[in-house]
Amino acid sequence: MISGSSPATVDILAIAAHRDDVEQTCGGTLLVQQALGFRTGILDLTQGESGTRGTAAEREAEANDAARILKVSHREALDLPDGNVQNTLENRLKLAAVLRRLRPRVVILPYWQGRHPDHYTSATLGYEACFTAGLSKLVTPGDPTAKPHRPFKILYASLYADVRPTFVVDITPHIETRLQSLLAYRSQYSNQQQGGGLFVPEEEIRERTFATARHYGLLAGARYAEPFVQKEVAMVSDLMHLPVASI
Repeated sequence: MISGSSPATVDILAIAAHRDDVEQTCGGTLLVQQALGFRTGILDLTQGESGTRGTAAEREAEANDAARILKVSHREALDLPDGNVQNTLENRLKLAAVLRRLRPRVVILPYWQGRHPDHYTSATLGYEACFTAGLSKLVTPGDPTAKPHRPFKILYASLYADVRPTFVVDITPHIETRLQSLLAYRSQYSNQQQGGGLFVPEEEIRERTFATARHYGLLAGARYAEPFVQKEVAMVSDLMHLPVASI
């Protein structure tokens, strides 16, 4: 866990299955929000004990280094089994306890479809935990007196999903820092024989990272961006201030 002089609460909490998922999908957005003065946090649901590369201890040290690069106010990891994240009542309560303690207004979850079962299960688990955390008569682990809390907005980081985003966040000023947070995971992204056929070669990481961000930036007239999906309809009060030109 990294906290240092961590505040009691955060404004935006990114929740992901694995250490390094946030860095890949919404690390730039956390940098944007931190630069605007908001408190950001990361909750990793697993500790990385089942990964092809690296140990849980190595992943923890790397995650703490990445958190400092991203300037998050708080980062912690739960103990859900790596490779076997399940949407159970026990796990919902564990996550709800963190939500009640950190009290985020915005929660970022993985997109609800994907190749890795941990990712799409975390999306459903995260959503239901956000609902559970707001139930007034439900007791969560750790602090039985914790007050109910339900985040106002739930967003889905959709960078690896083949879907049209609801909106993108311009991360252009932070693109280099975002890359550095990912490269903090030396056990995952340095060239090595183990898992060589599964992982992107180190010399290609920069090109792929920037190309993907460039693609999403072009959709909205930015240089580099990260994509998100929200399920609810957005509301506009002034047509004269809608961003992004139509033609």
